Amino acid sequence: MDESGGSGQPRSGTDRPTKPHAGPTAQTTDPTIPDPHENGNPAADPSTDGATDSVRQPAADDDAAQDPSTSDNTPAPAETPASGNETGTGEAEPRPAPEADPGERAGQPRPEAPREPHTADDHRTLAHSGAPKNPPPQSPQPRGGLLMGRPFGVPVYVAPSWFLVAALITWVFGGQLDRVLPELGAARYLVSLFFAVAFYASVLVHELAHTVAALRFKLPVRRIQLQFFGGVSEIEKEAETPGREFVLAFVGPLLSLVLAGLFYIAMQPVEPGTVPGVLLAGLMVSNLIVAAFNLLPGLPLDGGRMLRAVVWKITGKPMSGTIAAAWVGRALAVCVLIGLPLLTQTGALGSSAEDNVGMDTVMDALLAAILAAIIWTGAGNSLRMARLREHLPDLRARTLTRRAVPVETDTPLSEALRRANDAGARALVVVDAEGTPLSLVREAAIVGVPEHRRPWVAVSGLAQDITDGMRVSAELAGEDLLDTLRATPATEYLVVEETGEIYGVLSAADVERAFVKAMARPS
Repeated sequence: MDESGGSGQPRSGTDRPTKPHAGPTAQTTDPTIPDPHENGNPAADPSTDGATDSVRQPAADDDAAQDPSTSDNTPAPAETPASGNETGTGEAEPRPAPEADPGERAGQPRPEAPREPHTADDHRTLAHSGAPKNPPPQSPQPRGGLLMGRPFGVPVYVAPSWFLVAALITWVFGGQLDRVLPELGAARYLVSLFFAVAFYASVLVHELAHTVAALRFKLPVRRIQLQFFGGVSEIEKEAETPGREFVLAFVGPLLSLVLAGLFYIAMQPVEPGTVPGVLLAGLMVSNLIVAAFNLLPGLPLDGGRMLRAVVWKITGKPMSGTIAAAWVGRALAVCVLIGLPLLTQTGALGSSAEDNVGMDTVMDALLAAILAAIIWTGAGNSLRMARLREHLPDLRARTLTRRAVPVETDTPLSEALRRANDAGARALVVVDAEGTPLSLVREAAIVGVPEHRRPWVAVSGLAQDITDGMRVSAELAGEDLLDTLRATPATEYLVVEETGEIYGVLSAADVERAFVKAMARPS
């Protein structure tokens, strides 16, 4: 199954998954203070206060960074790991940049009750901003189980659920061997365990086919994971053309068919009633089943991605292809839920109806329910990730950036806040005597200083040094912006022009609110 497209994921994954939470409340200037933007001046002018004037400010109105629809407290969606439905590839969904929890107001704990949504005229000064107490720790890269190797530079993990399904295969296949080769005795379970490992090695080959194709098309692959119902290759970006999408999805089932053919050829010189003969026959049939199942035309299976590519090619709209393939996938889930137990009971799958009673009936129904749930959920995730991709370009660093006031290192906090509020700015950048940015004053640190102490506290003691990863180009947008922020988790980032000139400060909280808004907007 090919799940590339969940860029999904935002997983930024992104795979382990954590739910992003609403960040600090957006802060703006007091409504009684004129907004410099309204006079056509995009920059906060601190020159009257003796500060350097090398900071260029966002030209957009300050309220643009805190659209009322982005200021709500709707929790950001949990990052969805690539659905592990049978074999296939998966793409990590883009995720909002890590950010901090809502903190406290200046000098007082912030109540836990839900906050009222902000309106376009809802303003607060920087001195009274809500902010986290501590910067968020960088979350580790998703692992996903036991690392088995790195073919083609892509880590391969075996999920804990694999051991459960390996035990199940060993038990079921061992029962089959007892009827075919009763002389094996208890050794049949060792043969069954070998079959389970060999089968998942075939699944790994299926996944590697997707991975090699993705790398050939310059698409990054986060990892391959072998899990309960097969495997998943998590591709972080979507194919650029429907042709590449089709090829990327088709190579997995194609390799499974090739393996089935190889096992069939290997069976010819082997006696059917021997251990090698039974193993080769089982591997041939299992790879045929994997190929056939993944070719079913519904997301998130490989056949669904192939259908999506065809509709995309016909309509010229990838979203149309996703919608069509996802709904076919949901219909397929219903068919599996109802049809698989019926086929088993009627003996259409090879066994007599008399044998399918009692526990066998329950197991068939349970298997059908699990498969249907996986397919239905994967189809829904594909729709959600496609909608996210459609709106990701709306996330632009330039429009989300806050005005910033440059202050020198020994400036008292109270004076710096006065300059920021007078200039209509919502961020402080510590600069040297020549105006070169050195650090960013953290909102959390400001909130932690009581007002009566602010005249004696220098801004340099509350600032975080600017690292290379905290310098963000004002031209970044969409996935590129999210990828940049995920690479260096922080609460604030310095936004600069291509010339190196300071543009402003980008808050991770503002990015997350815009991300939530993009997710909630209908397609």
